[in-house]
Amino acid sequence: MSARGLIVASPRSGSGKTTLTLALLAALRRRGIPVRAAKAGPDYIDAAFHAAATGTKSLNLDSWAMLPPLLDALAAEAASNAELLIIEGVMGLFDGLPVSAGRRGSTADLAARFGLPVLLVLDVSGQSQSAAAVVRGFVSHDPAVRIAGVVLNRVGSERHRLLTSHAIGGVGIPVVGALPRDSTLALPERHLGLVQAVEHGELPVYLDRLAAAAECHLDMDAVIASARPLTLAAPGRPMPLRPPGQRIGLASDRAFTFIYPHILDGWRRAGAEIVTFSPLADEPPPAGCDSCWLPGGYPELHAGALAAAQRFRTGLAQFARTRPVHGECGGYMVLGEGLEDADGGRHAMTGLLGHATSFAKRKLHLGYRKARLLCDASIGTANATLHGHEFHYAAVGGATGDPPLAELADGQGHPLGQSGGRRGHVTGTFFHVIASA
Repeated sequence: MSARGLIVASPRSGSGKTTLTLALLAALRRRGIPVRAAKAGPDYIDAAFHAAATGTKSLNLDSWAMLPPLLDALAAEAASNAELLIIEGVMGLFDGLPVSAGRRGSTADLAARFGLPVLLVLDVSGQSQSAAAVVRGFVSHDPAVRIAGVVLNRVGSERHRLLTSHAIGGVGIPVVGALPRDSTLALPERHLGLVQAVEHGELPVYLDRLAAAAECHLDMDAVIASARPLTLAAPGRPMPLRPPGQRIGLASDRAFTFIYPHILDGWRRAGAEIVTFSPLADEPPPAGCDSCWLPGGYPELHAGALAAAQRFRTGLAQFARTRPVHGECGGYMVLGEGLEDADGGRHAMTGLLGHATSFAKRKLHLGYRKARLLCDASIGTANATLHGHEFHYAAVGGATGDPPLAELADGQGHPLGQSGGRRGHVTGTFFHVIASA
């Protein structure tokens, strides 16, 4: 592996990490440089934009959810067949859980573990010279994390750029670019983050605009020169999650998009075949599959279409009589009796589990999850421990009558009680599995 890498990070969320990452990826690809991307943490949506910008999948790297051998193996895979690897950080550079160093789920964990330099993007709207104090603090906070350069974002004028750059220069860190305030560079958002890449109607045009902005406003040669080779322990080939069957029917369309590439890759390496189908197109699980997986996504945006998809609902019920079906988050919602959308509209779902979900009164559920399975299921054997993540606004209403699937704790080990449901061959949870613990 000869790839060099760098990490795009910031002091906080909303500073412009995704915009800068996509701009770099698009500009590097336009130059003909083999480039790949990865995403720190459990986010699905940013990784899908990376894939669109690079033409190849983007992997998630999560220092809390993944044991070190898996983390190193995925980093090696992300850097394979590439000259440059760009890793987009999560939240602020040092944000993570207050647990053991190196296992906090922070961007800084990855920078230290892989020996990669950090390109710090600063939103300087509303400040100028004070940005130097921010940079000084980030430079000195952790000697294992090296800040290689700064990109200013949302710069208001040439004078604003000069004042800020001159002050940061006194810290000894180069400013390698300054992106102007420009609403056309921003991506649209919704309640779970960015609107998905597959829903962005003019994504190639947008990526071209970002590539042009990078060439105009960044010192691309300096950015490329700042990258360094990854430092990796000898990675093995650990399996993130055992396959739920030999031939897996995977729901895949605009309502069901959230499944990690490393999970699918692990299933394929174990010899499993993955066959996709579209519930929104009223397709049932494919014949000949011996398990079915409904991943997360945005079923609440398509509840009417899913409620009307009779072939899908009938086919899934027939499938579940003899073979395992598992739903994660959005998939779990669809396995329930009904779904109430944000406008109060009620839509019948498949009824394979007894719960109902509602978005009428939104409540955020967010964080890492450590799950101990209470029975044998598609996602593991009884008492197996899984690491995952939960991020949704849905509320579960009423007593379901279904036994729970798992005992949950948060990322620090604090008990959260029982969760999910099981009935016959059907199981479901709100948490997304990232890897076996």
